[in-house]
Amino acid sequence: MSSLNGGLIGCGFFADNHLNAWRDLAQEPGGAGIVALCDRDEERLAKVAARFGIERTYTDAKAMFEAESLDFVDIATTAPTHRALVELAAAHKVPVICQKPMAPTIADGRAMVAACEAAGVPMMVHENFRWQKPIMAVKDVIASGAIGKPFWGRVSFRSGYDVISGQPYLAEGERFIIEDLGVHVLDTARYLFGEVSRLTASTAQVNPAIKGEDVATMLLVHANGVTSVADCSYSSRRARELFPEVLIDVEGSEGSVQLEAGYAMTIQSRGRVETRDVSPTLLAWASRPWHGVQESVLNIERHFVETLRAGTPPATSGADNLKTFALVEAAYLSAAKGETVDPAASV
Repeated sequence: MSSLNGGLIGCGFFADNHLNAWRDLAQEPGGAGIVALCDRDEERLAKVAARFGIERTYTDAKAMFEAESLDFVDIATTAPTHRALVELAAAHKVPVICQKPMAPTIADGRAMVAACEAAGVPMMVHENFRWQKPIMAVKDVIASGAIGKPFWGRVSFRSGYDVISGQPYLAEGERFIIEDLGVHVLDTARYLFGEVSRLTASTAQVNPAIKGEDVATMLLVHANGVTSVADCSYSSRRARELFPEVLIDVEGSEGSVQLEAGYAMTIQSRGRVETRDVSPTLLAWASRPWHGVQESVLNIERHFVETLRAGTPPATSGADNLKTFALVEAAYLSAAKGETVDPAASV
C-alpha cells in the first residue's frame, strides 16, 4: 500500500510537531507524508522546508492546490484563516485536517463543514487532547465498567506556564483561555461523559497584560446524568508546575478513577485499588514536558490516515467538533449573563 501524499499549510509555532509526526507516519506501511509546504512568510517557509527535507514550497495556498496532486491537506494556521483554506481544499476535492480552534465563529465552522460535505471530502479537526495516552487510558477504564456507571467527574488544567511568549497573538483577543485551551478541556469532558444538556460558567482575568480571560470554571450536566466540572487556568502559581498535564477524576457506582500528577492513574474498583503508570511515550523527536501533547499529534494523524483508508468519519470530524464549539459558545454566554444555558440553544 503506497503512502498518502499531503500538503501542510502554516509553518508557525506548532507546525514542527505536525511535521515530525508526519515524518514518522511516512515510515509506516500504508502511512502518509508531507510532500509540499505552504506559508506566506518566505524566510520561515525556507527554514522549515530545509529542516524537514521538503523540496516543493509555496507562498500561496491556491497555487499549491493547483500544482500538486494531494491526498490530503493539513491546515496548521491560526483560526481566522481556517474557513477560507478549508473551503479552498473542498473546492479542490482534497480531504482536510484542520487545527483548532475550528474557526473564529460557529457560523464559520458550519460553513466549513457544509463545504466539505458538499464536496464529498472528509474534514477532521485537530482536537488532540482526547488522543493523549493518559486520557485514553481513563476512557478505557470507564468503558470497561470497572467503576460502574459514572455519575461525577472533573477535567482540570491549571498552570502558570507563559503560553503568551510562544503565541503572542493570544494576548490580543477578547477571548482567550476557553477558546484556546478550554476547548480541549470541554472536548475531553464530552469524550469521557457524553453530550451536555446544561452548562454554567464563570471566568476571570488575572493577568493584566492580556485582553481576554485566563481562568475559567464550567459546570456541565450531561445528557446521561453525569455532572462534571471542567476548569482551566493560565494564572495558577503552584508549588509543582504541571504544564501541560490534564488531571481527571471520575466517580462511578462501583468505584473511581483518578489521573493524577506525574501520569499516575489510580483505580478503585469494588474495593480493590490499583495504580498504573500511564506516562506518554517520549518519541525520538519529542521533549519534556511537551511529550504527551506531541505523542497525541502522532496518534491523531495516524487516526486520520486510517479513516481516509477505510472511508469512515474521523472521531473528531468537523461535524463532531461543532458540538464542542457549541460548548465554548455556551460557556462565554453563561459567563456573560450569569445564567445556566442549554448549549443547543446558545448558538
